[in-house]
Amino acid sequence: MLKKVDTSQLRVGMYIHDLNAGWMEHPFARNRFLIGSEEEIRKIHQAGIRQVVIDASRGLDVQHAPTLAEAQAATEAELVELASSVPAPVQRVSLSAELQRAATVRSQAAGLVRSVMQDARLGRAVQVEQVGAVVENITASILRNPGALVGLLRIKKADDYTFLHSVAVCTLLVAFCRSRGMDAETTYQAGLGGLLHDTGKALVPDHVLNKPGRLTDEEFDIIKRHPRDGYDILRKSPEIGPIPLDITLHHHERCDGSGYPERQAGEQISELAQMAAIVDVYDALTSDRCYHKGMPAADALRKIFEWSKFHFNPKLAQEFIRCVGIYPVGTLVLLESGRLGVVTEPHETKLLEPKINVFFHTGRKAYITPIAIDLARPFGKGGADRIVSHESPAKWNVDPMRFLQIAE
Repeated sequence: MLKKVDTSQLRVGMYIHDLNAGWMEHPFARNRFLIGSEEEIRKIHQAGIRQVVIDASRGLDVQHAPTLAEAQAATEAELVELASSVPAPVQRVSLSAELQRAATVRSQAAGLVRSVMQDARLGRAVQVEQVGAVVENITASILRNPGALVGLLRIKKADDYTFLHSVAVCTLLVAFCRSRGMDAETTYQAGLGGLLHDTGKALVPDHVLNKPGRLTDEEFDIIKRHPRDGYDILRKSPEIGPIPLDITLHHHERCDGSGYPERQAGEQISELAQMAAIVDVYDALTSDRCYHKGMPAADALRKIFEWSKFHFNPKLAQEFIRCVGIYPVGTLVLLESGRLGVVTEPHETKLLEPKINVFFHTGRKAYITPIAIDLARPFGKGGADRIVSHESPAKWNVDPMRFLQIAE
């Protein structure tokens, strides 16, 4: 039986089924193992891991701990309550109208980040004017329709991850700032920070940055230098202000003090750096990397929600979930009718009833003629169905992103 337990309850002889942490956030070669020593428990605590999943059938039990299913159901109920009456971002144009422009912005931004990284390796200063123009283009796309660029940035190849991750963090951080009503200049500065936050990775050797297996302790120490290295690189450009510098230096800090490079905690971490930390982890979780397969966005949001008890500011984590929606654009969902669809737009007030494009029938295990459905509408008016769950595209061997736009 799988159970969710606090790491304070761990004992030698328990079987870890899931460390409940990102691949880069723990020092173990495997996610599943039998605890054989107090040293292993100490390492789990040192990694900042606060909850794990144990398999009571393969090791010692914790009698009154909730089962994994019970813990997941409790999280789901909290998220449903969070999403029940939240206004969605205003969209000035439709998703289909913005997709082509968003694709151009994505390509230009990724190319710029690649150039910034190359310049940093050669010791050249960042060209702030060029970076600022890209941030303005990203912001304009977000204002027209936030789902288009956010959705497209879900698609990353492992070898482009470093560049597109920076574009995604910028995009999500701009959207996050907009959803919180922040002023235009602060939003712009946060966008600069998002686009430049990983500049220090230019100094990380490629064999470490793109290593397909687990990093050694020495290699992980090299990776952990990138916030400080990026900060030092950006300081050489006097046009770069305190907000981008702060985001670059502190986007790996955690509210419980378990982050790096300065082990800041709580209010020591600025609000924008806390926001950047949430966005950075969300995009990393949902992206395919050389060492792991990205998880569905809806699952990543649930991880963010769980970890907000320790690592993130709970209020900001909830506001981020409201910003991107319980079912973000591009999410594959299973409907009560047995059909699969991809989320294309959140409802204005009901985040549990988005607009979707339906394209597959699970009962027939076959594609169907794609059709747009507004789940908030009643029967006979393009609605009358309900989301049962979010699904992994790999489970059904489908690519939902192909159906973000369908012929009308």
